[in-house]
Amino acid sequence: MISRRNIRVKVMQLLYMIEAADSTNTFQHPVQTLEKQMDKSRELFVYLIYFIAEVARYAETSAQKRASKNLPSSADLNVNIKIAGNDFIWNLLEDKGFQQCLEKDHPEKLLDKELVSKVYKALTENAVYQVYITEESRDKGKEREIIKLIFSELMLPNEHFISHIEEHFNNWDDDAEMMEQLVLTYIQKPKSVQFNEIMSPDKWEFAKTLLKTAIDKKEYCAELIKPKLKNWDAERIAQLDMVLMRMGLCELLYFDTIPTKVTINEYIDLAKEYSTAQSGQFVNGILDNIHKELVAEGKIQKVSFK
Repeated sequence: MISRRNIRVKVMQLLYMIEAADSTNTFQHPVQTLEKQMDKSRELFVYLIYFIAEVARYAETSAQKRASKNLPSSADLNVNIKIAGNDFIWNLLEDKGFQQCLEKDHPEKLLDKELVSKVYKALTENAVYQVYITEESRDKGKEREIIKLIFSELMLPNEHFISHIEEHFNNWDDDAEMMEQLVLTYIQKPKSVQFNEIMSPDKWEFAKTLLKTAIDKKEYCAELIKPKLKNWDAERIAQLDMVLMRMGLCELLYFDTIPTKVTINEYIDLAKEYSTAQSGQFVNGILDNIHKELVAEGKIQKVSFK
């Protein structure tokens, strides 16, 4: 499932786009925009899993092509197709949520069959794969590891594959890290992910509430932040840092079940990863300063829960 960190990143990206937009009319319905972005992320996730399955299933296609040659060799007639019967693949194909997404998204329309063939060929040349097909057992751990190898070693580092993804999914640059996490999580724990609902209702509630609050409380958050910028050149502060601090303040003030330490640490990490080299320290200093004042004034009320 999409994590809260993933959600914070998506909200951050949308708020940044809103700030950078030339016209105030560009994002009149931000929640709907966020929902569409989340759906695009789901489609991308489904396609990545679909592509992995097609690479594995190509073993049978390759075997048929080689066997149908005019003068097939002994090797052509004895292609090992163990990967096509991989437990992970069969469980995936029987997953009702995955079947529904196939009917809804039609990933087959985007599939580059030649690219699938090339990735499969690279797989057959891999030493780990060559050992895998010689083993008669169906060890679940090894079944997952060979699927992970296809994704992590043959798809993600492949420039042609990434170009293919970028051609069809303009959200790849924003979602690449999240997609890698989701796919690896699904390979390891398939039951932890629902294809037609990769974000649970409570996560969606968190996402849209965070977005709406950050928009509605923009001016109030600015009033809290500006007095703390005395030692900083306001004109040189990264716009993304301002967005992150605003989101952080909204969580501190209006999300009573999220511990303050969790919030501050999350936005420090996001600043380090997505903004400038100095942003982590900057966001930390400002949020920590404001947090102490808000606590002293009794404006932060958190609910303890297990």
